Amino acid sequence: MPARCHQITVSFVILTSLAIISSASDGGDDFPSAYEVLESFDFPIGILPEGITGYHIDWKTGKFDAYLKDSCTFSLEGSYQLKYNSRITGYIQNDRIMNLSGVSVKVFFLWLNIVEVIRSGDDLQFSVGIASASFSVDNFAVSPKCGYGLDSNSLGNEDHAEIRSRPFLSSI
Repeated sequence: MPARCHQITVSFVILTSLAIISSASDGGDDFPSAYEVLESFDFPIGILPEGITGYHIDWKTGKFDAYLKDSCTFSLEGSYQLKYNSRITGYIQNDRIMNLSGVSVKVFFLWLNIVEVIRSGDDLQFSVGIASASFSVDNFAVSPKCGYGLDSNSLGNEDHAEIRSRPFLSSI
């Protein structure tokens, strides 16, 4: 009998763990959404597009995975094109996302992977390794919609300020 009790206990623990992971991924009521997790690390929600279908985060290491139904491309007021793969990974800590994978920006004719995002006061610095660009945090108060992006028409707000940036420059 003790072996049977042990087997039932292990099965219960596994099922409970799967339920917790599933709820976290689906944004269940007891778990923060991916956007709330971003805010807890001092990032605005608008660095992720609408439509995150699930996520996983290791709270000890900061390693995360976030998922969209499909890849997503949009423009930032015509200045840059961004592309999000259906899976986005990296490591997050307060004011810094590193080893980012699954997000790229079109610079001239090339798609470059954004590998790091750093918040410095009211600016976000996006790095592609050898170059970076800074944007005001205010530009990311709202999550962009796939296919529409961050422009005043897609947000339904004619008063939305144009995305202001300092173009990709060589890192120092």
